[in-house]
Amino acid sequence: MFKDQLPINEYADFYARYITALENIELFDNLEIKQHEFIHFVQNVPLGKHDYRYAPGKWTLKDIIQHIIDAERVFAYRALRIGRGDQTALPGYDENLFAENTNANNRHLQELLTEFALVRQSTLALFKSFKPAQLQNVGTASDKAVSVRALGFIILGHQQHHINVFKERYLDENPS
Repeated sequence: MFKDQLPINEYADFYARYITALENIELFDNLEIKQHEFIHFVQNVPLGKHDYRYAPGKWTLKDIIQHIIDAERVFAYRALRIGRGDQTALPGYDENLFAENTNANNRHLQELLTEFALVRQSTLALFKSFKPAQLQNVGTASDKAVSVRALGFIILGHQQHHINVFKERYLDENPS
């Protein structure tokens, strides 16, 4: 399935910024492709930027990687529950609370990238386990309707959003 085939009523307005950060990509191939692109991007960030914060209280590169990992776990869990037919309303989560309670800045960058790759491979296996009809299942997360396939694109778009922010605010680049 391609991003432009995703109906806008399958995700909350809040997530539109993640979805629109993506080109018209295919979901399954890009869960794999974007994993490698992200790792390559991070490995090419200058060493001096690994612990850099563009303002007090802002996240470092390691914090951002951990946040992407944590968010992907949450989104994948939502996809699992909704994909398997569970109609229980799923709660939101506090990304700042999560960030305050990680050990990201005391970990090696490669350790974080390994964790990211493992989580992404788990996400990819999960999405491949769904029947086509299950990808269209809609449930409730954070008091908003969301489909399984939208969650897949949200995972990819969330990652792209943070790459763009990092380029703009940490590397002084204009994201493309």
